[in-house]
Amino acid sequence: MKAETLKKAILQYAMQGKLVEQNPSDEPAPILLERIKAEKEQLIKDGKIKKEKPLPPITEDEMPFELPKGWICERLGSILEIARGGSPRPIQDYLTNSPDGLNWIKIGDSDKGGKYINSTKEKITKEGLHKTRYVKKGDFLLSNSMSFGRPYILNIDGCIHDGWLVLSNIEKCFVKDFLYYLLSSYYIYQQFCGSVSGAVVKNLNTDKVSNAIVCIPPLAEQERIVEKLEQILPLVEEYGKNEEKLSKLNFTLPDKIKQSILQHAVQGKLVPQNPSDEPASELLKRIKAEKEQLIKDGKIKKEKPLPPITEDEIPYELPKGWEWVRFQDITKVLTCGYASTPQYYEQGRIFLSAKNVKPYKFMPENHKFISEGLYQTLIQNGKPEKDDILMTRVGAGIGESAIIDRDLDFAIYVSLTLIKLFKEDINPKYILHWLNSPYGTEKATKHTFGKGCSQGNLNVNQVRAFVIPIPPLAEQQRIVTKVEELLMVVDKLNEH
Repeated sequence: MKAETLKKAILQYAMQGKLVEQNPSDEPAPILLERIKAEKEQLIKDGKIKKEKPLPPITEDEMPFELPKGWICERLGSILEIARGGSPRPIQDYLTNSPDGLNWIKIGDSDKGGKYINSTKEKITKEGLHKTRYVKKGDFLLSNSMSFGRPYILNIDGCIHDGWLVLSNIEKCFVKDFLYYLLSSYYIYQQFCGSVSGAVVKNLNTDKVSNAIVCIPPLAEQERIVEKLEQILPLVEEYGKNEEKLSKLNFTLPDKIKQSILQHAVQGKLVPQNPSDEPASELLKRIKAEKEQLIKDGKIKKEKPLPPITEDEIPYELPKGWEWVRFQDITKVLTCGYASTPQYYEQGRIFLSAKNVKPYKFMPENHKFISEGLYQTLIQNGKPEKDDILMTRVGAGIGESAIIDRDLDFAIYVSLTLIKLFKEDINPKYILHWLNSPYGTEKATKHTFGKGCSQGNLNVNQVRAFVIPIPPLAEQQRIVTKVEELLMVVDKLNEH
């Protein structure tokens, strides 16, 4: 059970008289209310207070539950004074920094889930008093709009605007803390929900709160209920904190497990090495020869040579048969897309950007269209094809990578990098796992420039210089199989 649900159930039990035992020696609540009513009638007779419009009697259908012996149900307005605040306008004309200003109590001065209002951020002049309502320490406030019906006990005097209702003269029939828990209970909230008005901003008014039905125990039992609640609720709060930690752990743990799997994979620690595998050095020789032939045939452009890999660039020791290479050494094409925002059309050739790529997810559905002419120009630099890799190079998700998993004709915006590998010797999925591993994402963010701007920018030349560990081809296949098997298990765990 969630902490909030547990708290709600405990308060409901308390307000139904099921949390503590009744004591036959307690003065029954009906006698208490008769005495309060007699005192009120005398005050009206003496002209000290005005006679109020009587509230309708409570019908049998309105009774929220069966009452314990010694309890009574009453409408809130028949036992408490309920009034709405008011605002002097324009409020800016009445705000003051003077020490003798009146506390101006706003919703922002309360804490969600808090019990007391202890201070205010603003004060108003005494001239504004006749246009607002003065409240005193010990009064109860109820929020009457937005998050309506939240109770707070005042620890200060001050003035309230019309976003508050004030409940006064509570001491004769309620223990203060009991009333707080009563107004916080679900059965009162349900009544407020049934009474609120407003199409967008829900709000209460004094009549609706006055008509709410409250179940009142004897004062002595109210004290016992408060004592018991104050023993139990801190434990529920602690349970809630642990629940929040567990929820956060459950949310982050699958991703941490995935990152650990990928980290072990690209370090050569996920599957065993096989001495009979052809070493990576051999496949790199083939790639180099094939690349030189493609350049000679004019099929790809000759790239600017990169410096040798230094010891400082190597993050860990590789297993036997693996090799460190620069990304450029294993790619046929590594380029970004169109550098300017093109003219878009209702129809035409598909044009994708960074929003179409997330880790392991190629999402081309939400796209724009460009002209046939621009498309033909762009694909001359490299036509995106199935099993090529796309990597984001701008924005918050910089370095996120996915494989093109379908046959689709499209061109790309500058926010994406296109990676075309020598697929006969390099498994694209292995490279994808490296790019999405902690090492790959660290490379992407480390080499991002423009960090002081709202959007970083991963330069294609920096990507070409990435230092990548390459296993033998057979081991690449084993790593891909094992990674996909384990990631599937983690995803299933996350579903539960």
